[in-house]
Amino acid sequence: MLEVKGINVYYGPLQVLFDVSLSVKEKEIVTVIGPNGAGKTTLLKTISGLLHPKSGSIRFLGEEISSLSAEVVVRRGVAHVPEGRGLFPYMTVLENLQLGAYTKEARSKMKETLEEVFELFPRLKERKDQLAYTLSGGEQQMLAIGRALMSRPKLLMLDEPSQGLAPKLVKSVMQTLEELNARGITILLVEQNVHHALNLADRGFVLENGRVVLEGAAQELLNNSHVKSAYLGI
Repeated sequence: MLEVKGINVYYGPLQVLFDVSLSVKEKEIVTVIGPNGAGKTTLLKTISGLLHPKSGSIRFLGEEISSLSAEVVVRRGVAHVPEGRGLFPYMTVLENLQLGAYTKEARSKMKETLEEVFELFPRLKERKDQLAYTLSGGEQQMLAIGRALMSRPKLLMLDEPSQGLAPKLVKSVMQTLEELNARGITILLVEQNVHHALNLADRGFVLENGRVVLEGAAQELLNNSHVKSAYLGI
């Protein structure tokens, strides 16, 4: 579904990603792990069209998307839940969700999708008229995921969805992602909680200093000596 080949990405003169390649197959959950500053957020921003690689290729469903704008990438079927959630704090839950359905196809199915999101997150339905900033951290994360789902994505990318959440809520977020995957949504997950991420995912990539240093089946990475010592404290 997604094939990233040899991308090099810069912020001005500073190179952040070096010859990065990864792939995501349809209906897979793939995770990208690595330390802070490794380039994980930059990778997702580049796939979603917020940044563009200086060289290399990004193909989604067989189409080259590396030069497309973010709005066009969303129309192609890629949704990005950013780090920090990126909600509109002084808009209601319902208004935030409606904004997620701004593409023509998504607008035509907004009512149906809204019902699906409320089924997945009943708490959002209860709080649909509340301003987003009044929600708890867990509820805000539900809203950020729900807003992305409103665009009816084929690929859902999430950047640190468990950040700042209590352990019980982290488990709940991971269960939600598992449920979405069971419904047919392909997931690319960037996550600091390495144990949860690799237990959820089919495959994983380890990004360090802007380079992919390891890749493989998630369970293999869980048992990898470098991953154990660097990320799991074993």
